[in-house]
Amino acid sequence: MHIRTFLLIGTTAFLATTGCASKEEWQTWKEHPSHFASGEHLTFSIRNREGSTAHVTRQDIAVSRDEGWWGKPITVSTEQILER
Repeated sequence: MHIRTFLLIGTTAFLATTGCASKEEWQTWKEHPSHFASGEHLTFSIRNREGSTAHVTRQDIAVSRDEGWWGKPITVSTEQILER
């Protein structure tokens, strides 16, 4: 195997396994068998993508607590929590 090929494969493998995740994010991934706790968790995360205006209902809060959702928390004031 040529040295350039070896270096290319090694570099690619390193980048593929390290990515852009922080140490804490990797720890979260290791602690959970899936990316989302449930379909509700997935729906909530899609609805509240980073950079978008948060849409949080009291039901979201109750379900997240009951199911033990993980990931980056979304912080909203009490006045911003939607009733429905």
